[in-house]
Amino acid sequence: MKALMILFRRELALAWSGGGGPLLACGFFLCLTVLVPLAAGGDPAGLKPVAGGIAWLALALSSILSLERLFERDLEDGALDLIALGPVSLELVVLAKAGAQWLAVGVPLAVTAPVAAITLGLAPGQAPLVAASALIGALGFALTGALGAALALGSKRGGLLIAVVVLPLFIPPVVFGAGALERALNGLSPDPALAFLAAWVLFAAVVTPFAGAAAIRNAQG
Repeated sequence: MKALMILFRRELALAWSGGGGPLLACGFFLCLTVLVPLAAGGDPAGLKPVAGGIAWLALALSSILSLERLFERDLEDGALDLIALGPVSLELVVLAKAGAQWLAVGVPLAVTAPVAAITLGLAPGQAPLVAASALIGALGFALTGALGAALALGSKRGGLLIAVVVLPLFIPPVVFGAGALERALNGLSPDPALAFLAAWVLFAAVVTPFAGAAAIRNAQG
């Protein structure tokens, strides 16, 4: 347990510092949500029905930015080999990296999401729902992103490969998250959509450690 906590603190420090940390992701997120109204003409009546979908799409794209260095950095300097020989299993290593990615990037994005959604035309009263759903979805993005980063380990164009792998997997949370906002906008309960979103995150939490560890072993071999 002590070794796992040390590893988690290391990954959290690297996630905060590597590639600009959360500032790059949050800046990209806000830029996307500013550019869309400019491109669409800025009509609030036209933006409001699609504001939730745009916000979630921007959240998904922003979550990809710092994934390339999640495992590649450790593979290049030999740290991944030392970690694999340590007392922490590779499955827990993958979970630790995904958890650090969520805390360092996903949580700041979830805090930024209500501001972006209100900018797109959502009512300020929906800010808590936006933040809560983004917090859950960001955890799923981090888990799925860690799997994509592990699968792309050692590739010459890792960033492009990660995007190709994870973007299709990001479709369910984007649909469920945007659906929760749309249901709330129409006066319906967002709970069913949030339940599907949470179920998808649990599925990713079960699959990612084993699939990611297998991909790392394959890259090391």
